[in-house]
Amino acid sequence: MTDDDQKQRMAQLEAKIDAAKKAKKKPETRADADISGGELAWRMVIEMVSGLGIGFGIGYGLDSLLGTIPIFLVLFTLLGLVAGVKVMLRSAKEVQEKQAAHMQAEKDERD
Repeated sequence: MTDDDQKQRMAQLEAKIDAAKKAKKKPETRADADISGGELAWRMVIEMVSGLGIGFGIGYGLDSLLGTIPIFLVLFTLLGLVAGVKVMLRSAKEVQEKQAAHMQAEKDERD
């Protein structure tokens, strides 16, 4: 074998190794694949405001229909606040579980 043949075979081998590495390499995850912090914050704000708004609307409607003092307005606004907080906590827990599952999958992949 001549030096040229060895160099050519070595170049072919390196090309095959590079191709195999590229094929095995997992695709990069997109930055927008998961919920970003800003999106999560806006989602939670909207959930809170929605709960308050719905509670306020129901309370105001009942007070108007029944002609009462704003007891239902206060009661349902507080219930809307509680519902909004509950939904916010559920959303935070959901995102936390997704992140934990993602971290566990990466850990398992490395092992």
